[in-house]
Amino acid sequence: MTVMPVNSLVILLLTLLGVVAYRIGALDFKGSIGAVFVGLCIIQLGGIPTFLALSTFFTLGVLATKYRYGEKVRKGIAQSKSGRRGLGNVLGNGLAPVLFLIVESYLKQDVFWAATFASIATVNGDTLASELGKVLGRNPRLITNLKPVSPGTNGAVSLQGEIIALAGAFVIALFSLPMTAHPMEMLIAVTLGGFLGVNVDSIIGATLEEKRITDNNSTNFLASLIGGALGAGLFYAFTWGG
Repeated sequence: MTVMPVNSLVILLLTLLGVVAYRIGALDFKGSIGAVFVGLCIIQLGGIPTFLALSTFFTLGVLATKYRYGEKVRKGIAQSKSGRRGLGNVLGNGLAPVLFLIVESYLKQDVFWAATFASIATVNGDTLASELGKVLGRNPRLITNLKPVSPGTNGAVSLQGEIIALAGAFVIALFSLPMTAHPMEMLIAVTLGGFLGVNVDSIIGATLEEKRITDNNSTNFLASLIGGALGAGLFYAFTWGG
């Protein structure tokens, strides 16, 4: 796809969105600035469908974070700073798709569209599963050994959370369909890549993050990078020889 030029109207729109995100308490000041720059990269390199996918992730993430927030606070499992996210969170969730788009802009291969959308599907599925699973999930278990754990534990998974993660990945996969001549293969690859990426996030959370080798932001980045790679691999496998 041809790189989309960034004009003053696009910059103004993204700046306004950044201001709105700051005013409603979704992002702090540095997070808002970072989101504007990530948005510029996404819309220039990936065009409207990719930007809409990232915007959908952001919107659903904000709504999921605010959902029954008071209950999460009482249980001690709420997102810190009243749900306001910072620059680290923006980069943790948005850097992987930017990297995949840079590669796609040079190589012009559909497999990197699969990687881009699967990385967004990973962070969307993970955020929804985490924020909604904390209050809707039942009988959470640690993904590494399936022992019962408290809601909000790093690496905790539940059946409800897994279903939410799959749905969250699928929603993002829908935006990838215009980017390829193999829409069904793309839909399945992005959905599965994102879903697997969510579970990779849980594994990293239960191991590296629990040992403080990574933090939440670096865990998100690694999981989205791996989820994107898995989506790309699945798409290649589905379309190989086709």
